[in-house]
Formats: sequence, C-alpha cells, structure tokens
Amino acid sequence: MSDKDNCTYKEGPLPSCAPLAVPMLAAQQHSEPAYESVDALTKGTLFPGLDLPFMDYVAKGPVEASPLTELMALDFVCQELALYLDTHPNDAEAFKKWKSFTALAKEGRRRYNEMCGPVQRGDTAMFDGWVWPEDPWLWNGRKAGKK
Repeated sequence: MSDKDNCTYKEGPLPSCAPLAVPMLAAQQHSEPAYESVDALTKGTLFPGLDLPFMDYVAKGPVEASPLTELMALDFVCQELALYLDTHPNDAEAFKKWKSFTALAKEGRRRYNEMCGPVQRGDTAMFDGWVWPEDPWLWNGRKAGKK
C-alpha cells in the first residue's frame, strides 16, 4: 500500500524517503468532501481540507442570503473547482461537477440580470441599451428590467 492510499482528504502524500533540502508540498488528493456553495463562499474555500485557520481568524456564520449572494456563491464554486481541476485534470467526477455548477451559474446570472440588471459589463448584451452606468447601482437596490 502506498502513502497515497493512507492519506485522508485533509492530508497529502509525501515520499517516505524524500531527498534532503528539496522542498515538498503535500498535494490535495480529492475533490470530496465539499461544502455547500454559500458555506464555501463564507469560508473562502470549497474544500474542508483546505479550511485552515489564518492568524486565528474563524469565519463567522453564513453570509446574508440574497439573489446576488447566491450568484456569487455559484461563481465561487466554479472558480474553486476550476483551480482544483488545474492540478487534477483527470478527475472526471470533479469535471462533471464543474460543468453542472457552470450551467447553474449561467442560468442564475441570466435570471438575476432579468430581475435586477447587469452584474458585469458583459451582462449588458442582453439589454436593448447600455444600462451599465445607471443609478442606483445594484448594491443600492436597483430594480432594472430590460429596456
């Protein structure tokens, strides 16, 4: 049995006889378990194994639920999975999950844009005019619709 087989999702394998003075980092082994998307946004990582304390900071409860928060959480999960896939390109299950979350984020962005207006400049393409600089801004309660 190799070192890799003995590692949990919180650990990564190192060779048992690594050469001296060669720095080694343990690699993340699995994409599971994973936090729910809003919890991941709150904690700053999708993966519990990477949820490590930073200067004694512990994330407080979940972020306030809103349509924008849900969209941010979906985008965050897509980014986290993409970063994981950069180092684990053969993880078919993680790729399947990334595709699923990417589709959810795309649909969520479309619905959010229809309800509240564009989140990013590129989102203005679905409107009849350039609505990006209109006041009030999203965080000030704009309720824009298609023009």
